[in-house]
Amino acid sequence: MERLHPWYVTGLVEGEGSFVVSFSLRRKLKVGIETRPSFSISQTEGNLELLKRLHAFFRCGGIRYSRGDHTYKYEVRSIDDLVKRVLPHFERYPLQGDKAQDFRKFARICRMVYANLHLNRDRLREIIELAYTMNPAGKRRHKKEVLLRALGEGKG
Repeated sequence: MERLHPWYVTGLVEGEGSFVVSFSLRRKLKVGIETRPSFSISQTEGNLELLKRLHAFFRCGGIRYSRGDHTYKYEVRSIDDLVKRVLPHFERYPLQGDKAQDFRKFARICRMVYANLHLNRDRLREIIELAYTMNPAGKRRHKKEVLLRALGEGKG
């Protein structure tokens, strides 16, 4: 399998990729909120081979079928892989369009999570505020105000 060119990967992600930070309410966690950054690209079955090459390029993540939109998705969710494999690629081969701004915010959030700052209420509030300035057209499970309220009600 021929290795993808790094600039091709950046261009593909510029058009088809997404950098997302999602949150889940989790009562069992000390701060009450789970923070989950992820990087993904969705493609139709005809481009499944391309996703396999992308998987080989980054040497992390996984490919899964999404029944919701009948696509295949290459996704990296491990904070370790995001910080050590994905972020360095886009810092060396930077995005050029609108997605570049979201990437910078995503990179900052990933590094904060990597440093366990998401376990601190004040820093988590900062992460939530920053995450909600990304992907303005994206769908969110929780409104920002609901998360911030949950954060304020927590103990500790």
